[in-house]
Amino acid sequence: MSRFAEPQDPLFRAINTSLSFDRRLWPQDLRLSRAHARMLARIGVLADDELERLLAGLDAVERELREGEFPFRDDDEDIHMAIERRLTELVGAVGAKLHTARSRNDQVATDMALFVREHAQRARELIAELMRALLARAEDHIDWPLPSYTHLQRAQPVYLSHHLLAHFWRLARDRRRFANVAELAGELPLGSGAAAGVTFANDREFLARELGFPRLAENSLDAVSSRDAVLDYLAAAAICAAHLSQLGAEIVLWSSAEFGFCEPADRFASGSSLMPQKKNPDAAELLRAKSPRVARAFAGLVGLLHALPLTYNKDLQEDKEALFDAVDTLELCLRVAREQLLALRFDRERMRTAASDEFMAATDIADMLVRAGVPFREAHRRVGGLVRFAVERGVSLSQLSDGELRERLGELEPAQVRAALALEAQLESKISRGGTALARVREQLEKARAELAG
Repeated sequence: MSRFAEPQDPLFRAINTSLSFDRRLWPQDLRLSRAHARMLARIGVLADDELERLLAGLDAVERELREGEFPFRDDDEDIHMAIERRLTELVGAVGAKLHTARSRNDQVATDMALFVREHAQRARELIAELMRALLARAEDHIDWPLPSYTHLQRAQPVYLSHHLLAHFWRLARDRRRFANVAELAGELPLGSGAAAGVTFANDREFLARELGFPRLAENSLDAVSSRDAVLDYLAAAAICAAHLSQLGAEIVLWSSAEFGFCEPADRFASGSSLMPQKKNPDAAELLRAKSPRVARAFAGLVGLLHALPLTYNKDLQEDKEALFDAVDTLELCLRVAREQLLALRFDRERMRTAASDEFMAATDIADMLVRAGVPFREAHRRVGGLVRFAVERGVSLSQLSDGELRERLGELEPAQVRAALALEAQLESKISRGGTALARVREQLEKARAELAG
């Protein structure tokens, strides 16, 4: 006889079951169950022969799951109950002993922490691969100029290497974020029971060693209800996906006929169902589009946890689909970004032509006035007036006469101004640390190599 006098309604079973998505936790659940069985033997709950039978049974369950032969049943509520049910079928009554001194609450929390730690490390590996690709492309295009942009308007010329390294350093921060995710997820929930702890003197330190957790969760209420590990992963993933979306957006812009700075490889593009001439940068567009999907997962879990009382509530079951989708989406996007970037072809002359816009030297000329004693705001105003004068006449700055330059920039010699308009002069004048001058870019490259080696 159980607590309930009638069977579950099929509608309740439909909304309550999580097997369709949490079955992917079976590797973590089996790893946890083996460690838990060994712990039960250490504290005398299981005899040695019982432990052997349980471990052999868990090995058999793993083979069935790995080979797609596991006999799931309609009444399996989740992967944890399905594994325990099948284990008992294989080894008999001793299988029912496995759940001693644990609850599904601490079991699920531990499975999720294991999953997060594994995929945080996988994210770090994939990010590092993309960083290597960016570094390689930067080294290959170290002195190729193109415009930088603010408000999508030409701002100042930079080297392509400098621009690519901007994405590198963002990803370096992402990689550190995921290291922090794994570190924060290093508190072991297992052994906390359903809420208040368990009545057995379980060896949680042993469990932590077996499962690779550096620390124990110190409070049982917190341990079974916290989903901080999932939140941390989703936050890091949302930021990383946003960075990938910006990389994708630039490839979309740069590969348009209006920019013409690059061309995606055919294998990362598609055509039009109507227009035969089209070559669409779909892979880059999807890098841009997937970012909100990952961000929604984070926002959704924050909403789920908002004002949720301690400890376990069935609401927490909804953390899994969001996490799994974000993991799959981010890992795919990181692989696509790397391969697409390595296959991208840049047009040196098209970029150089765009970078040769003399108006981008305006700040440099203002700085020259400052060195001649003019306050910066006054220098800014006067150079802005010079640009307007040239634009209204439809000429470049170098086409202005010496007299016109002297009239507005009296502290400077026209020859000085004309020399500053040269593209190479503009590029090499940015000597501040982190700037685009080649010497500084080479310093960045060295630091980037050290970042990857560390």
